[in-house]
Amino acid sequence: MKWLALGLALVAPSEAGLRFGCATLSVQRLDPLVEPGQVPSGHVHQIVGGNYFNATMDPSIDVGEKGTCTTCSFSEDFSNYWTAVLYFKRRDGMYKRVPQYANAQLEGATKGMTIYYTQLDFNGNGNEKITSFKPGFRMTVGSPLTNSKEQATKNVGLRYTCLQTILTRGAETPDFPKAPCPAGIMAIHHFPACWDGKNLDSPNHQDHMFDTTKGGFRVAGPCPSTHPVRMPQVAYETMWNTTQFNDKSMWPTDGSQPFVWSTGDGKGYGTHGDYLFGWKGDSLQRAMDSTCMFSACGAKTGVLKTQSAAAQNSCAVKNTVVEDIGEDDWIPALPGVH
Repeated sequence: MKWLALGLALVAPSEAGLRFGCATLSVQRLDPLVEPGQVPSGHVHQIVGGNYFNATMDPSIDVGEKGTCTTCSFSEDFSNYWTAVLYFKRRDGMYKRVPQYANAQLEGATKGMTIYYTQLDFNGNGNEKITSFKPGFRMTVGSPLTNSKEQATKNVGLRYTCLQTILTRGAETPDFPKAPCPAGIMAIHHFPACWDGKNLDSPNHQDHMFDTTKGGFRVAGPCPSTHPVRMPQVAYETMWNTTQFNDKSMWPTDGSQPFVWSTGDGKGYGTHGDYLFGWKGDSLQRAMDSTCMFSACGAKTGVLKTQSAAAQNSCAVKNTVVEDIGEDDWIPALPGVH
């Protein structure tokens, strides 16, 4: 029943904070959180958001004041959001990058990701004070080092959905789907939303936050005394269009699934996401203090400023790392992974 309600909400959303598309800003080997200053970083990432993105991202700099364009539909959001990139490994060992497509009701942003900032759950804002992130804030969720299903299952906010249609919800798994998916694979990343109230970051980019999510968009548990400040529940959905790879003659002869993250993870256990706050001024706090819903937080209410799809899709950064990442051609190895 929960997932039926979610499907209906996608068609006629109720008050649930922000849901918006961010087009692709760049796809390259940079990671200013985990590997700051390293060019190239260890594996390929897909990055969306503001164009101030670079290899270092000095935490003392207010990203919201530095960006000049953003790939997100809300034009005051210069944050950066990134994950690893999905590849298909052909039977002969060659790799090709899996393309993306836009989520339901977000067809304006080509490729990229769907971003959520929810408060109570998918269907309500609740009545708890939600405190916006601060300039310099960053965090990660998951780890590329996770290598067992037991570990992955415990990360309830990190899941996959084998899409039957663009609106498919439910049947989430902690690992890659085992059979071809008619409408692709949705990768889901839910971040923790309880802050210690002091640190904008921590050495592992996670300890300053505490995760009480219960998976999906269900109401999260209360924040503990060690991390008492409730912040927005950030989540990503990436629609990976795997349909061109559904021909089983390209799959491994043993019938195993053929998809692999750019880290080299062929199980899906090591899925992870990075977040770097960059909303301009008090714009995110204004949204969290309002009762607006999804796209209505823009033109209908004037809570946030929006931009055209053309402006979203035209924002980009030059690649610092120039290499063949398998977008158009098959490549013999994953960039940076040996």
